[in-house]
Amino acid sequence: MDDRTSHFSLGCGNFGGIGSAPELFGRGETDEGAGSIMDAAWELGLRRFDTADAYGGGRSERAIGGWIRRTGNLPTLTTKTFNPMEEGADRGLGRERVLRQLDTSLERLGVDSVELYLAHEFDRDTPLDETLAVFEELVSAGKIGAYGLSNVGPAELGATLAAGRPALVQNSYSLLDRGDEAELLPLCAAGGVSYQAFSPLGGGWLTGKYRRGEAPPAGSRMTLRPEPYRHLDDERVYRGLDALAAAAAARGVSTAGLALAWAVSHPYVESAVVGPRRPEHLEPVREALGLALSTDERAELGSFFP
Repeated sequence: MDDRTSHFSLGCGNFGGIGSAPELFGRGETDEGAGSIMDAAWELGLRRFDTADAYGGGRSERAIGGWIRRTGNLPTLTTKTFNPMEEGADRGLGRERVLRQLDTSLERLGVDSVELYLAHEFDRDTPLDETLAVFEELVSAGKIGAYGLSNVGPAELGATLAAGRPALVQNSYSLLDRGDEAELLPLCAAGGVSYQAFSPLGGGWLTGKYRRGEAPPAGSRMTLRPEPYRHLDDERVYRGLDALAAAAAARGVSTAGLALAWAVSHPYVESAVVGPRRPEHLEPVREALGLALSTDERAELGSFFP
């Protein structure tokens, strides 16, 4: 196993659904399809799996648990809570809900503990001290190894650092989403908090599958859940994608492989979460493992998307 595989986690948000969207529960990978992806990821050397209680309304965690029982393999597990498990269900990070949600996550996963438990969103309706206290309680009980945050900004991380000890921040970061570079990434580094990028391929845009003047491929995020990505349907982005494709071809890799290598080449980015829909979608990870970008190369690729 290449030691650099620790730079990537298998994202399981498409198992049984498309992320946490209740209207898409049941629309993601079947258990069989998810199992094939996990088999391929394990063979590649990925040992970190990322999920959430609301992914597929619990279907993602159940698929992982079934795979663990079938194979005997035990990956390092990250799961999250905040979003409702179904339309109209409760949400948030109140003490009783967190305790309940973690227990149900552990049951679906078929394990006694997870290495990392994340707040999937920052809960402005629950006192931060209450949430941090229950996370610390779970660490002391041995049910989680550490806790962290997802989808947060500098102010929210700063408040958490002042009151607790988050181990990791998981935020969107890619060539198309660099908002964390100015403040949040340096804050993570200064506070000793690992930073993990999700959506390092910009919702699939950095794979090159979306082309100017053409309809999005059937079953893609731009057909199922386009709202977060509509702003990318822009000539400026298409020009950047053309330049990225040329740079990838010169290196003999795919645009996705080069984009992944760029994401994890930032000195403050510890790892990235990749969410393949099929086993062959892991090939860009293999390519990225063989790429070591210099500071100048990284800057040049970044200049494609001003």
